Amino acid sequence: MRKIIGVLLLISTTLIAQDKGQFESYSNNFYGKIVSESKRYDQKEKEGYKAFKMDFEGKKIPKSLEEFTIVETAEPISQGNTGTCWCFSTTSFYESEINRLTGNTINLSELYPVYFEYIEKSRGYIQSRGNTHLGEGSETNAVQRMMEMYGIVPLEAYEGKPSDQPFYNHEKMFSEIETYLKSCKVTNYWDEQAILSNIKSILNHYMGVPPTSFRHNGKTYTPISFMKNVTKLRPNDYVDFMSLMQKPYWSQEEYKVPDNWWRSADYYNVPLDEFMFAIKNAIKNGYSISIGGDVSESGYSSTNDVAMIPSYDIPSEFIDENARQFRFSNGTTTDDHAIHLIGYKIDNNNDWWFLIKDSGSGSRNGNFPGYYFYHEDFVKLKMMTFTIHKDAVKETLDKFKDD
Repeated sequence: MRKIIGVLLLISTTLIAQDKGQFESYSNNFYGKIVSESKRYDQKEKEGYKAFKMDFEGKKIPKSLEEFTIVETAEPISQGNTGTCWCFSTTSFYESEINRLTGNTINLSELYPVYFEYIEKSRGYIQSRGNTHLGEGSETNAVQRMMEMYGIVPLEAYEGKPSDQPFYNHEKMFSEIETYLKSCKVTNYWDEQAILSNIKSILNHYMGVPPTSFRHNGKTYTPISFMKNVTKLRPNDYVDFMSLMQKPYWSQEEYKVPDNWWRSADYYNVPLDEFMFAIKNAIKNGYSISIGGDVSESGYSSTNDVAMIPSYDIPSEFIDENARQFRFSNGTTTDDHAIHLIGYKIDNNNDWWFLIKDSGSGSRNGNFPGYYFYHEDFVKLKMMTFTIHKDAVKETLDKFKDD
């Protein structure tokens, strides 16, 4: 009996074969269909975002730069991918001031004040324990402030970027600065000397080390001596204006926006009529202006080189200090761009137009790259502050003394 069972087990083991595995190419035809159809869908031309903009058909707007009376100024340059319009516009303004004061043409470094603005902004962040605004933006009077502290240099002494880099680009640099400073806040680490040393390392990597001395026209200068002896610029000769009902008129007040991170309260606050008088009177007498405000309106067109206020927004006769304050208070007027006002014309309807020099990328999309034509209503409603030489606004400043 045992022999029979053994034979049966042997036969059973022999008849049942051992399973085997093998390699084969993976295939999922349906997933392949999912991928291919998704790619085909993604490659379809999508309908682009459409902004609601004013129709300029039939509008009488300037047709050339030659129509304007213009102060001496250099050709527009691009600020690239940076949030430094405040410095490009105001540096351009100071170049025009140098020409007005000395008759000389000097191309200043736009990035030299930017370098030190980042240093001071970081210092302010440290000293406030992270309670000041961090951003690429600032105000037009920040350039004056940096000039007082650090002087100024010609472009030949400090370009502020690698020479082979086509455009300024602060995207990575600012991201590193912001990430580092916010990490200091999270860890409650506030060693000012150590933190500023690291900030300088970031700036030096992306922008280069700013000079402490340099040669210009065969002579050696420091940034301070160059400012005093060559440019003849005196920072204290420049003043700033705003026009907002939220503060008393005929007083110096703070301009309460995030980019005024150091909370400058040096702005002369004047009624709107006085604000517009100061601008018109200054440019008419050969003084240019660094001016800032909101450029996000439907009457602002880069392809048409124009900025106007459409009647469907507010008719011209209703633009007053209430309309201006209303938009600032509800956030539809923001502090988002600074430009250089360099010229004017008065048309047949006795309307003023201002020629604007602009470093922003949008200004390169029209018929006059680097320029815009601003109607006076746009300035009256949407431009919030300006920097100017005190001699240009003597009449207005005298009213402060009288008041």
